[in-house]
Amino acid sequence: MFPKIDPTKTLAWAKLQSHLKSEMQSVHMRDLFASDINRFDTFNLQLDGILLDYSKNIITSETKKLLLELAEECQLKEAIQAQFSGKHINETEDRAVYHVGLRDFSSKTCFINEKEVHAEIETVRLKMKRFCDSVHSGAWKGYSGKTIKNIVNIGIGGSDLGPLMVTEALKPFWKQDIQTYFVSNVDGTHISETLKNLNPEETLFVIASKTFTTQETMTNATTARSWFLNHVNDEQAIQFHFAAVSTNSKLVEDFGIASENTFTMWDWVCGRFSMWGATGLSIALTVGYENFESFLKGAESADRHFENEAFENNIPVILAMLSIWYINFWDAKSEVILCYDQYLHKFATYFQQGFMESNGKSIDRNGNHVSYSTGVPIWGESGTNGQHSFHQLIHQGTSFLTCDFIAPIKTQNPINDHHTKLLANFLSQTEALLVGKTQYEVLAEDSSISNYLSNFKTFEGNKPTNSILLDEVNPFNLGTLVALYEHKIFVQGVIWNIFGFDQWGVELGKVLSNTILPAFTSNEINSSLSGSTHGLLKRIKKNNEY
Repeated sequence: MFPKIDPTKTLAWAKLQSHLKSEMQSVHMRDLFASDINRFDTFNLQLDGILLDYSKNIITSETKKLLLELAEECQLKEAIQAQFSGKHINETEDRAVYHVGLRDFSSKTCFINEKEVHAEIETVRLKMKRFCDSVHSGAWKGYSGKTIKNIVNIGIGGSDLGPLMVTEALKPFWKQDIQTYFVSNVDGTHISETLKNLNPEETLFVIASKTFTTQETMTNATTARSWFLNHVNDEQAIQFHFAAVSTNSKLVEDFGIASENTFTMWDWVCGRFSMWGATGLSIALTVGYENFESFLKGAESADRHFENEAFENNIPVILAMLSIWYINFWDAKSEVILCYDQYLHKFATYFQQGFMESNGKSIDRNGNHVSYSTGVPIWGESGTNGQHSFHQLIHQGTSFLTCDFIAPIKTQNPINDHHTKLLANFLSQTEALLVGKTQYEVLAEDSSISNYLSNFKTFEGNKPTNSILLDEVNPFNLGTLVALYEHKIFVQGVIWNIFGFDQWGVELGKVLSNTILPAFTSNEINSSLSGSTHGLLKRIKKNNEY
């Protein structure tokens, strides 16, 4: 059903190892640019309002050819087809992976478990549109007759990070008189600080949990429900102020949420890729359904590109294979995402989950331990803030890492020369990481400087970066950008021969948390827990008088 090829056993892998050792290990990108005035033209790709410049990488045309041979040998084409046709590629959970269907506006059909799903997707879309239009028009009223002004999304992981990132990125598109909040952490501070200044008569809670049993989400949801009833003292009023995104209609009904306020999720949509469906309800409520649909259509454009474009011109494939090149052949330790746009300040955080939960695996599809690196830490910050915190490590540190720089050409806030300076910094950082500064150049600038001090002012350069330019950050372009990164994750997982759509490590933590919880109200402690956990629990109980 799905390729299960050890990449290290392929001919292309061996060729890449030889290519690195014999041709690329001592190459400096300064020389690559000096020898080819058309290098930028050779190594850039465009899709709609997005341009990818990958010329600042330690590659030649031969490197690219070999990387794409690796993709072919690992049967990437077959894997893409399997995903887009709704096959059960999440084999450990026996599920299809079909979030791409949530943003498909074509007339195609897809059968999953012998059921055609596109009609269901369209039904949920239409229900979301009607719900959002009702709230925004003022037709939807709270229990006291007031219109809704506050949206509170209660979820965690994929039910929080995606909608939070998108609503922050699209802040210029927010509906007038709507303010949106996100609660995820089970720490009571998060829900308490959110509720402090809210009027229950004007607040709509969206509870997003596939099973409606997620500990953090349901703890926060129960607290929100109690807060609401303390003000209202009428359980019938819940139907005007609570909506749910879930598969568990029974528990949703028991909570008091009306079926017309309940939006379906499917088990063939992985949580961290779920915002394209009903989990995106808080996005649509914040920016309007029309903008949400434009966001989906941007992603659909990326899907068509990924599914149909030849690998040599395929943005997600190129991004993923460059990542493979550095992680598996150069031993890169992490990847950095640097967005030179304040609205995108949650983008790196969102893709920490996307990459690390998907590809943080050590067992391959055959059930064997992998002998090569898979997922690496993903981190980042918005520019120019990162330049004044961690860029020092990128420029002169000892760890080999790679960076994606993302910036919009046009700003939503054209104030004086702010954006010009922002873009100047965006360009200067990738240029500095490329060229560095030699000791000869340092001494040429100041002949009085000592050799000793010149060492500290020397920059090796030759640090690989990708530059991604958006015409502007709008719903369509954002959808395209996010989907391109999602597909990069998928390609990595295929090449590494791992299952990218389960997360058993996350499940273990949930199980242990529920095992430990009873010990707070009991004198007995599970004997299977370590001595460390016993000691910590004893100290906590003593100081807090549980």
